Amino acid sequence: MKIHREGVKTLLVLFVVLGLLNTSIYLWANLDVIWVATIGVLSLGFYLFILQFFRNPAIKVEMGDKSILAPADGKVVVIEKTTEDEYFRGKEKMQVSIFMSPLNVHVNRNPVTGLIKYFKYHPGKYLVAWHPKSSTENERTTLVYEVHKGVEILVRQIAGAVARRIKWYVEENQSVIQGKEFGFIKFGSRVDIFLPLDAEIKVEQGQITKGGRTVIAELAK
Repeated sequence: MKIHREGVKTLLVLFVVLGLLNTSIYLWANLDVIWVATIGVLSLGFYLFILQFFRNPAIKVEMGDKSILAPADGKVVVIEKTTEDEYFRGKEKMQVSIFMSPLNVHVNRNPVTGLIKYFKYHPGKYLVAWHPKSSTENERTTLVYEVHKGVEILVRQIAGAVARRIKWYVEENQSVIQGKEFGFIKFGSRVDIFLPLDAEIKVEQGQITKGGRTVIAELAK
């Protein structure tokens, strides 16, 4: 288990702040020992909570030409036929959405091997991640992967009410490998995947996914 690079600065600053706070309480606050100890335990618990959020476990990716892997750890909250207007210009697609709670690993992984054909960052609001308008009004990024034979897969990182920073490590015309990191979202969020209508969905609503390991769909071609 490693700590993700996005957490190094946050964890260092938090360690210093909590250390100074607890030292000040111990030296100058006129509190009983039990209260000093309680504050120390709560501080440690809070630090460990933030620490686990930035965990980055090593995983084994089983790659497949037709397999669409989950781009994130989380829970499937949407499986539906819908239209996508930003890139596919109103064409019907099959949408699968994964909600990431603060307890999930927040590394985002490429669902396929292919070429990043389109990328765009959108500043926006911070509605709760399960809000129907979060995918069009919240801060978000849109990535389109061109897979074999011209098949295209769209993935959208969406910030939530708590997640207020989206990070990405890819750009247009970059070749990427299935299961490798493409981004990170801090503190709870959602990822939408738009697939061809003939893709065979392999997950159910409410199912727990593991980024880079759970097969969410199989391409027909």
